[in-house]
Amino acid sequence: MRLSTTLSVYIGRQFLLWFLVVLAVMLSIIYLLDTVELLRRAANRPEASFQLVVAMGLLKLPEIGQQIFPFVVLFGGLYTFSRLTRTQELVVARASGISVWQFIAPVLLVAVALGVLQITVLNPIFSAMLTRYERLENRYLRGQTSSFDVSKSGVWLRQPGETGGYLIHAESVVPGTLELRRVMVLLNGAEGGLTSRIDAQAATLAPGYWDLREAWYNRPGRAPEFLARYRLPTVLTEERIQESFAPPDTQSFWELPRFIATLEATGLSSLRHRLYWHTLLAQPVLFAAMVLLAAAFALRQTRQGGTLMLIASGLLVALVLFVIRDVVQALGLSGSIPAMLAAWAPAGATVMLGMAALLHTEDG
Repeated sequence: MRLSTTLSVYIGRQFLLWFLVVLAVMLSIIYLLDTVELLRRAANRPEASFQLVVAMGLLKLPEIGQQIFPFVVLFGGLYTFSRLTRTQELVVARASGISVWQFIAPVLLVAVALGVLQITVLNPIFSAMLTRYERLENRYLRGQTSSFDVSKSGVWLRQPGETGGYLIHAESVVPGTLELRRVMVLLNGAEGGLTSRIDAQAATLAPGYWDLREAWYNRPGRAPEFLARYRLPTVLTEERIQESFAPPDTQSFWELPRFIATLEATGLSSLRHRLYWHTLLAQPVLFAAMVLLAAAFALRQTRQGGTLMLIASGLLVALVLFVIRDVVQALGLSGSIPAMLAAWAPAGATVMLGMAALLHTEDG
């Protein structure tokens, strides 16, 4: 029997309603806890007013909010299916010849639509909010004016070029600026071989070039040449360099591919950003997997009873899957497995697990 449009809309609307309710409750709890923590951190910062901390708490919500979305889908699906079964609505639907796959289809469609909405519309807004939060945090809670701070370990930057590029190493960065200290530049020829070296006391990024000061220019077969000032052409900008050291979740979904290409072209590691981008792409699949798990555990109560035990079992399985996802992503960040595999494998495995559970327990 074909599922009617009216029933499909009703089931999908029920899921969307409880998804929003669970999301509001969880975000409220997260906001309260984050605001309390921010108030504690701002206690010794007179410039950080109460209104500012409250605003920062709102700006920080996306940091955890995007991570709990799959859990919200799971909780919303569990409650929706459990409630529809408890009120005998799904029992009547199944008695009329509608299979389990038919009446979970509207929920799957809504979940996938929510995943697409998150990565295409909400993610750019959330990334802008998180970027704003980090700037306020650096300014009012950390006392920094820049997120670019590698003074303990130094920094390496590469500038490619058709006629030869160069590699820059700086031992430290002046806090709050993009002024490099104790700089070494290794220049390469068109064929990739090392042709010369520049050692400078400082280098400042200007539009289109690095301004090197008190530099020694060393070339094979020639005496070292002292240069009070030297301009080294570059395509790097302060914004790009600072963003490359910022968390990938501060980048919009639409900007990530271009930004990843820029990172790879300038020699900066793009592994975190590529993994994050593929994780975003896998979100709709993961949301669908959470619906399948919710259906597998919540719809069994009419046969076997023990509603709380079944739902608790579903939550336990979901927690285990999320732990596994974190482990797989850690392997991806370490380079042990490809970033694409680390992002898509947990979602794909969860979909197969949910489908297997439904096929085993349902006769639809």
